[in-house]
Amino acid sequence: MIDTLSESEIISRLHNDNDYYGEFGRKFLSNSDIKTLMSNPLNFGGASEKTVNMVVGSYLHTIVLQPDKVDTFKILDYANRNYKGYKDEVATDGEICLLQHEADSIMFMRDQLMSNRIVRDLIHGSYEEANVQHEVPGIKPIMGNTWKGKADVINHDERLVIDLKTTSNIDKFKWSVRDYNYDSQAYLYREIFGYDLIFIVIDKNTHKINIFEVSDETLLNGEKKVFDANAIYDLYFKTEGFEPTEYVETKII
Repeated sequence: MIDTLSESEIISRLHNDNDYYGEFGRKFLSNSDIKTLMSNPLNFGGASEKTVNMVVGSYLHTIVLQPDKVDTFKILDYANRNYKGYKDEVATDGEICLLQHEADSIMFMRDQLMSNRIVRDLIHGSYEEANVQHEVPGIKPIMGNTWKGKADVINHDERLVIDLKTTSNIDKFKWSVRDYNYDSQAYLYREIFGYDLIFIVIDKNTHKINIFEVSDETLLNGEKKVFDANAIYDLYFKTEGFEPTEYVETKII
């Protein structure tokens, strides 16, 4: 079915979160697949479990980039998630809900970001008719497989892709780049969207804001990860007769 769709038809469907993160979107590789392919390829394609940090990050993205969708989040007024009332309210679907104090803290982070002129102009543009897009999906064949990505912000005036992130320690963020595959994200998004990627990062504790540009070395590290992930995917899922239980890697230490 997907082979009969044009690129524009695929992109149109990927604008819908249910398609992007659901069965349709899983037909494409994404940066979030790299960790699984590199560590446990047999788990590839499985649903990832949401964490509190993921929900916090999603809420910040929504109130900054798509405030019209903020009502999709359920916010409960409990001090923590151990209260019986909280457990009763989420028992039916198992979803992680934001606590009111978390939502208030995220709203404060939004205000801090938007009160910074440089950050605000990068995210929303510096003039009324600025050429800036939010939550933009894209696809591209890279090294023999089709990869997808969804850019938080594409600022065409600045020729930049912008990714908004939170951290618990902004001074250690640069060390998180390899651990959380932000290097491969930077490489993939440059390939998919045609612009360099920068990270706008806000510290959840101090509310300090940094803009991180991506070095050539980091891009090369990201490219290698994508190369390795492609090779593993091809071996496990495109090689006829491949038997994972018979496969053993040889490494040099």
